[in-house]
Amino acid sequence: MKNKIQMLALSVAMVFSINAHAAKQLVIGHVLSETSHYGVGADAFVKSLNESSKGEWTGRQAAAGSLGGERDMIEGLQIGSVDLVITSTGPLGNFVPEVYVLDLPFLFRDYDHARTTLDGDVGKELLNKMEDHNLVGLAWSENGFRHVTNSIREVKTPDDLKGLKLRTMQNKVHMAAFSGMGASPTPMAFPELFSALQQGVVDGQENPVTVISSSKFWEVQKFVSLTGHVYSPAIILASPSLWSNLSDEEKTWFQAASEASANATRAEVNRLENDGIELLQSNGMTVSTDIDKAPFATLAKPSYAVFTDEYGTELVEKILAIK
Repeated sequence: MKNKIQMLALSVAMVFSINAHAAKQLVIGHVLSETSHYGVGADAFVKSLNESSKGEWTGRQAAAGSLGGERDMIEGLQIGSVDLVITSTGPLGNFVPEVYVLDLPFLFRDYDHARTTLDGDVGKELLNKMEDHNLVGLAWSENGFRHVTNSIREVKTPDDLKGLKLRTMQNKVHMAAFSGMGASPTPMAFPELFSALQQGVVDGQENPVTVISSSKFWEVQKFVSLTGHVYSPAIILASPSLWSNLSDEEKTWFQAASEASANATRAEVNRLENDGIELLQSNGMTVSTDIDKAPFATLAKPSYAVFTDEYGTELVEKILAIK
């Protein structure tokens, strides 16, 4: 009897010991596939966090919109039902309006300009704005420059956009820009997009090569036009309820993991940008590369007022002045 009691006590002690050392698991939500550039970034985050914490923290992806669209997930962060999200900035402006500045068309000259801006004072200033809106901004990640696809015709001039029903993000700057350029913008959550293109609810959409390729849009779209009309950053956001329960040391682990994630995502964007056009063409898409962007930029310019009428021109001027 004594031996049985001792064995039972030992078993209970082992259970408590195992539970005490069980890894804390983080769930990272995003709307793209597990093999996309977001997936690469999510894996890099988990790997870094696991290594820094010596196994105390682990994690997994909730990919392909399994936690909802980007707007849904941001709302989930605010109420604490979602841990961490990698999201485009498209819907973020609905929560943190200052972020709309990043969605202004033809604002960034190239990748160096965009990355330097987001890694510098402007990027830090915007990350800090998240706290005012019950979000925690950890790092700027990336999607890339956005381009137009559709199933109707080649788009080489603004006239070619006229009459095209284009899905845009739920973002008033994007909608104003495309209205100015002659299209009919239709805001829609990303998880709904593929079936909407398949069923002809919309004629086309606009996204970076990274998203076009990872989403296999060649199955429902024929034409790609490399308009590069907007640079699309992504952001790594955490829930305030998660963040507030972390120790100072854990916060440094999360910060390092966010930087590792952003670096891995940017490297994957570079790779996909280099190889993506050939991939799209090999899957039957007609790619228009010789686009004169100036007429598009002229027509899109009035959309800047969506931001500057409320927040002034100072932030825009700061970004334009960055070399």
